[in-house]
Amino acid sequence: MVKTCEFLASTTAFRVHPLGCRADCHSKAEQPHSDISPPRPRLPTWPIPYTIEIVPGFWFSIYTRFFHDERYPSVNSSKPALVKLPKTKIGVFWDLENKPPKSVSPFEAAIKLKRAVSSFGVVRYMVAYANQHAFSYVPPAVRELRNERKVLNRLENKGVIKSVEPYVCRVCGRNFNINDKLIDHFKVHEREHQKRLNQIESAKGRKRVILVGKYAMKMEKYKNAARDILTPKVGYGLGDGLKRAGFWVKMVSDEPQAADVALKNHIVDMMDHRRIQCLVLVSDDSDFLDVLKEAKERCLKTVVVGDNDDGVLKRNADASFSWREILIGKAKTQAVSVVGQWRDRDVLKSLEWSYNPEVERDAHKGSNDSDFEDVQVEDEESEDIIEQDHYPLLQNDDRPWWELDSNAGGPSSNP
Repeated sequence: MVKTCEFLASTTAFRVHPLGCRADCHSKAEQPHSDISPPRPRLPTWPIPYTIEIVPGFWFSIYTRFFHDERYPSVNSSKPALVKLPKTKIGVFWDLENKPPKSVSPFEAAIKLKRAVSSFGVVRYMVAYANQHAFSYVPPAVRELRNERKVLNRLENKGVIKSVEPYVCRVCGRNFNINDKLIDHFKVHEREHQKRLNQIESAKGRKRVILVGKYAMKMEKYKNAARDILTPKVGYGLGDGLKRAGFWVKMVSDEPQAADVALKNHIVDMMDHRRIQCLVLVSDDSDFLDVLKEAKERCLKTVVVGDNDDGVLKRNADASFSWREILIGKAKTQAVSVVGQWRDRDVLKSLEWSYNPEVERDAHKGSNDSDFEDVQVEDEESEDIIEQDHYPLLQNDDRPWWELDSNAGGPSSNP
């Protein structure tokens, strides 16, 4: 799309000369280049370096393809303007006590959850709460994998089986035929890593900043390698996996319902400050029903992730998914249709009209009150006239009743 920018001046104008052209080559009569031989070849349209000469006394326009901006398309352009609608702010709140990841690693579960939820909008907050027991708990599937690894290590040490591919140290690149030898070798890197941490902790000020920048790559490389080689001493790396995926993990006390109370307070605080527009709750606990209803009353979209298909949370949420749908990617495809339904519902809700007497009275108070008073005064005056004309007996008469005439008209005829 060709973009033009027109520069006009009343007293001065601009004359454009290609680079290499003499500034006096154009006379006042705009004569061609007759004194130049051979004739100049036709120059390309753009890009050409130009020199600008200011010529006073007449108007001139310069059209160029420079300084164009796609945010402000020209009026005559056939390309439609792209208007980006604001995306919904999403907050993910995970109850780790009720719904920890079991079939896959915590990091993989968190990444797939984030990908599925991002179809609803922009994920701004990811929070997870649990007590000490949830972080020290090891799922049965993880225990079985650890037991199988121990059996394989015994068979490798006895020479019964042999690995097809060698075990590679991801820190230094050395190869080993037995997994136990790789683990013994990795203890050297573990001591080196601990020595770096001690140096950083003992340093202060600018020296500490320099050490952190110096060892940053090595420490990150060690952490990635240790995650697959070393077995966590406590739990199965739930907190580290979620933190690596971008979650803010908070450990609370071991008191009953401590994590639920803390998670509820965090959700309510987010709603009070209007930081989220869509609430994603990862739990099957019915204690969160009140928070879910409060979010709907505040016009927030609600999504529940859990394995209980007939749970009370899924019945009251706008959308719900199971962990299996999250892991296989089905939830990400279904989220597109759910967002379309939400958009249609918002359009219909904006078109609804409800009658509120107080609002209508306040809106038309200035005009209707004066009109009503004028009409009321006119009605009273007309009633007085009708009473005087058609009901003469009702007129005021100070005489006693025995002096009144039985005729309908006025005073008595007796002397």
